[in-house]
Amino acid sequence: MITRLCRFALAGLAVLLSALAMPAHAQSGAKTITLVVPFAAGGGTDTVARLIGEQMSRSLGQAVIIENVVGGGSTLANDRVARSAPDGSTVLINHVALLAAPSLFTNLRYDTSTAFEPVGLVNNAPMVLIGRKSIPGNGPKDFVDWIKAKGDKANFAHGGIGTNSHLCAVMMGNVLGFKPTIVAYRGSAPAIGDLLAGQIDLLWDQVTNALPQIQAGTLHGIAITSPQRLEQLKDVPTTAELGMPEVSYSMWHGLYVAKGTPAETVNALNAALRKALADPALVEKMKQLGTLPFPDAELTPEAHARLFAADMVRVAKLVESSGIKASEAK
Repeated sequence: MITRLCRFALAGLAVLLSALAMPAHAQSGAKTITLVVPFAAGGGTDTVARLIGEQMSRSLGQAVIIENVVGGGSTLANDRVARSAPDGSTVLINHVALLAAPSLFTNLRYDTSTAFEPVGLVNNAPMVLIGRKSIPGNGPKDFVDWIKAKGDKANFAHGGIGTNSHLCAVMMGNVLGFKPTIVAYRGSAPAIGDLLAGQIDLLWDQVTNALPQIQAGTLHGIAITSPQRLEQLKDVPTTAELGMPEVSYSMWHGLYVAKGTPAETVNALNAALRKALADPALVEKMKQLGTLPFPDAELTPEAHARLFAADMVRVAKLVESSGIKASEAK
């Protein structure tokens, strides 16, 4: 009888110890994790989110669903996550738009510096300038000469105020000495649609999103902001090759949760992200899209926080130099 009771006790203790040893994400039970994307479905950020979301779901043992919350230069999505329960069930993926918002908008309902817990850096990529097929010329140098000649009459699309596509267009205008006509879209996917239709001239976009169109020959690949040409875009020269070395821009994605999310939950999400980014198949897919994960040593929440703080300063200076005045997000 005593032996049997001991066995039951040991079995119960084993179950308890097993439960205690479970990763932090399991504390939220079978909750679905919502990965909030501030831009339209089909865009570069959406593509990256779906790649990592699928892999993270396997590691976490929880469904990861994508929610596209579009508008306000990403501020609607940012606010959605900033005001969410601090339990790791709502995660934001964003890029420079998150950092630029304080310089661009007067009516934010959250403090960008304090509203989020950085989870980890995802990927890093250059920007590429694409143009409608009817731009006159026989190659990138001719297209850049056309842009210089057109000046403020050249139309640049962008995927939202404060996005990489917006700030990169501003940077190019600053370098070339004119203020380009900038047309806002709700994400880069609809902007590309109008480029394909010839209704807009140019777009600075993530390589992730622009690569298929350039490779298919449906849009011109004009310039890329990387130090050297990409293997996937060997015919697209760098901005330095085209005499614009000051147009130097790198975009990156990071994951965020609401401030106050327990450290163990943040670490569990970070571990799932790092496992996803270590998967050779996912890395190859990213490479084919013209982007790569950050090195493993830079994937910690602490490394993310450092880059976040440094880039907020850089982006604020770029916005200030552009002459953009803060206004209400709509």
